[in-house]
Amino acid sequence: MSEKFYNYKGYPLVRSGNQIYYGYMSDPYVIWITIADTKEVNGEKMTSKVRIVQMDTNETNPLKAFVKNAERECGLYEALDFAKVWLDKALRK
Repeated sequence: MSEKFYNYKGYPLVRSGNQIYYGYMSDPYVIWITIADTKEVNGEKMTSKVRIVQMDTNETNPLKAFVKNAERECGLYEALDFAKVWLDKALRK
């Protein structure tokens, strides 16, 4: 049975609750997004604050795997666009 992942601007998304992994685990870096807060807009829950972490997939020490991080008050699409920029830059090196 083959798993099908959602994609956003060329990278796969895997979500479990408030945690989202963005990118290919086979690449040197992936982005880990945590939805830190939500707000209600017209009866719908919307992301209002996120934590974004660029992770080195080759690092065996979990504490050293975190390359950079940021916390932003923004929606999910803005967070994903931010994550895409980080991934694109990191993978070009």
